[in-house]
Amino acid sequence: MRTALITFAIVMFCISQAQPQAKLSVHWEELSAAEFQSAIEQSKGTCLLPFGILEKHGPHLPLGTDLLDVRYAALNAAEQEYAVVFPEYYFGQIFEARHEPGTIAYSAHLQLELLQETTDEMARNGCKKIIIVNGHGGNENLLPFFAQTQLEKPHDYVVYLMGLVETPGGPPKKTSIDMHAGESETSKMLISNPNLVHLDRAHQESGADQARLKLPDTLYTAIWWYARFPNHYSGDGAPATRERGEFEMKAWQDAIVTAIRAVKADQESLKLQNEFFEKAKHPLDTRP
Repeated sequence: MRTALITFAIVMFCISQAQPQAKLSVHWEELSAAEFQSAIEQSKGTCLLPFGILEKHGPHLPLGTDLLDVRYAALNAAEQEYAVVFPEYYFGQIFEARHEPGTIAYSAHLQLELLQETTDEMARNGCKKIIIVNGHGGNENLLPFFAQTQLEKPHDYVVYLMGLVETPGGPPKKTSIDMHAGESETSKMLISNPNLVHLDRAHQESGADQARLKLPDTLYTAIWWYARFPNHYSGDGAPATRERGEFEMKAWQDAIVTAIRAVKADQESLKLQNEFFEKAKHPLDTRP
């Protein structure tokens, strides 16, 4: 009898081991606490922080276009190369759209402090390799600066920044100006959230360049965007197509997958970071 019970137990154990494990969600917020521990192990501590914004996107797209698109790309990429994806994050730089309805523009110090505390908390929970995936043009100056500030004091994790991805080629574009809520962004939204796109409204406002400033290229002023595009709309969303959207979304997702794999394989960044901070304690000992 005892032998039979032992044999039965062994058989059941073998069956349980042979059964495939339940697939873990890539959504941070969907994981249970126990699943989260497994997810961090499976991802090798690699987590994505898709970074969007809340701002006007012409007369035909939702306020959360950048947030919706970047999360769509990140989540689909993480399904291909497993990583844990942080929930909606939209606390970025958008002062240039404060005159438009629905824009949420946090103070500069809060943007940096909140992002630092967020990455610190992610790391405390096992995310030792954090890839910030940017989905908003207004963050292209904020995020490199934030990444550089990681050298202010030691961290036991590494922040990697993935800026906006250029997608040359693909189906020919019909517009020459296409910087915000135009053909490109509208095409991507036709893939990520087609129910939120209203192409019939695209011509209700002008997305033409008003060119109201005449300054040399060597000068920068914060009002440049408003001077060119006072409607916070650059280009024309009407010519958008699903074909164009599929091309751009695939290129974006492929780039994120490549980034995840490179970060998982990276064994040097944290070592060099630690070496740097050790030397920074004794700068006079550093040989010239």
